Parts: sequence; C-alpha cells; structure tokens
Amino acid sequence: MDVGSKTVGLALCDAGWMIASAAHTVTRGKFSKDKVKITSFMEEQQVKGIVIGLPLNLDGSGSPRSQASTAFARNMADLGLPILLWDERWSTQAVTRMMIDADTSRARRDELVDKLAASYILQGAIDALMMG
Repeated sequence: MDVGSKTVGLALCDAGWMIASAAHTVTRGKFSKDKVKITSFMEEQQVKGIVIGLPLNLDGSGSPRSQASTAFARNMADLGLPILLWDERWSTQAVTRMMIDADTSRARRDELVDKLAASYILQGAIDALMMG
C-alpha cells in the first residue's frame, strides 16, 4: 500500500512472490469507510500479508507522513495479517519519472501514480525478502 493523504494505492503480487502489479486506488475519506473498501478488496484477492510504504526523510528519520503510515498500519493490525512497513522514499518519484519517460499525460499520471507507487514498494519488499 502507498498511503497518501488523498488516496491509498494498492498492489498485489503473484503467489510465488516474484512480480508486483499495480491493482487499485482507494480515494481517502473517513478511515472506517476506507478500511471497509480496502478489506473487501483484500478478501476478494485472498491477501495473506500487507506491505505499507513508510515515507522516511532522506536521512532515514521519521516524518509526519511516516507517523501517519505507522498509525494506518496500527489501524489495520486487527485484520490479523502480517504487516511490513517498507522504506518508500523514492517510490513516487521513480514511477513519476518512468511515466514521464513513457510520455504519459499528466492526467493519466495522476490517475496511476499511487497504485504504481504501491507496486514499486511491494516489488522492493519482495526482492529484499527473497534475497534474505
């Protein structure tokens, strides 16, 4: 998940933990309603664990956004799934650069950036877990 103030980008990986794919974007509102939408999506997709992007400062320290992501993770903990907070310092910039390089329109970039960032975050976590 790429948890932003306006949206939550969702991504999924295959059963073999090889490839992350952008999946869905949830527009943020009241957390209880957002959680219902996210939980419903996760149940449909038979999600077994959660990776949430942790937006740290460049020096690795926490920020108000990282505190918000940590709180989001705490609020998802009652689902009983393992939750991994993953450093996402460069995810949005990386996928935005990729879309600019692909000549994607600004409107289309705005539509895709959160779920693509979630995919980027998830792929980084998968790669690290499979190497370790």
